[in-house]
Amino acid sequence: MEIEGTPALHGYHMPAEWEPHSQCWMGWPERPDNWRDHAGPAQRVFAEVASAISKFEPVTVCASAAQWANARSLLPQHIRVVEMSMDDSWFRDTGPTFVVIKPTPSSAAPVQKIAGIDWNFNSWGGYDDGCYNDWSLDLLVAKKILEIERVPRFPQSMILEGGSIHVDGEGTCLTTEECLLNKNRNPHLTKEQIEAELKSYLGVKKVIWLPRGLFGDDDTNGHIDNMCCFAKPGVVLLSWTDDELDPQYERSVEAFSVLSNATDARGRKLQIIKLHVPGPLYMTDEEASGILQDDNAKLRVAGTRLAASYVNFYIANGRIIAPVFGDQKWDDEAVRVLSLAFPNHEVVGIKGAREIALAGGNIHCITQQQPAIA
Repeated sequence: MEIEGTPALHGYHMPAEWEPHSQCWMGWPERPDNWRDHAGPAQRVFAEVASAISKFEPVTVCASAAQWANARSLLPQHIRVVEMSMDDSWFRDTGPTFVVIKPTPSSAAPVQKIAGIDWNFNSWGGYDDGCYNDWSLDLLVAKKILEIERVPRFPQSMILEGGSIHVDGEGTCLTTEECLLNKNRNPHLTKEQIEAELKSYLGVKKVIWLPRGLFGDDDTNGHIDNMCCFAKPGVVLLSWTDDELDPQYERSVEAFSVLSNATDARGRKLQIIKLHVPGPLYMTDEEASGILQDDNAKLRVAGTRLAASYVNFYIANGRIIAPVFGDQKWDDEAVRVLSLAFPNHEVVGIKGAREIALAGGNIHCITQQQPAIA
């Protein structure tokens, strides 16, 4: 069922990720031109992520007809497995952005307390710059999820991926100019027009634009969820390095300057918590050789720096599911910083997170929360 008008017009807004969830949605990786060794190692890591989340909230994993039995066998029985066609398994970007109702005296009467935004998608850049050449199945993922849940749908023609936005649930959105203003997304829209769409669909009052995302995050053109996120209203976590020779340093300092001079929708100055990046980490010859390199997807070349970031975590109900990369010094530091930033959450490190990074993302990128409603 489609709803006419925009979410904000009806009183909907996107809640913060730390607010209660009714479940988490994930896809199931299989394409051999993006996941090495026919996705076997990645499937085991996806199962580990799903299992960790499922201890605190229900999880639904969507798998193709060819992979349904395999996914079912690798996942615990209490995790729901649903058959669904898809081009790849990045449900943060292809799944719906859920919004919930927050009634106001002037809002129109809502159809339901929860709805979903079905953004447009072009494989992170279209035929010239995207990650694969056919994304026709991914265009239907959000619609299918909303149909399964019988949740109303707000269609959107603007191209936007869920990993390009973070909200605090109190009217503020974080994003990057590198992604949303990229000519391969919505070249017909100005910055002001894009910001207006974010406000009317996410129900936010203020958008904070960081210039760029994480160094090396070429697949997504600098998604915010690898660079910076809210830990709570008025507090952000920022990918950081002290190494002035690292190309990430300039980006981190640049973002720090913007955030230091920004206020949120409620006028608060932002507290910035630095979360050091690992590595640098690079794709090995062995890892690259396990990927079917063809003309249908972006090439994965040995020696490429991985867009690895500890900011790319998922906030479950009472648990932080965080990537760790085998860099002991910074892995331990990330767990320490996240534990201080989320004192009421248990921090669980997923040791196989490098496997997800090889394909261009991480834990936040493969998950999509569905908010709980009263």
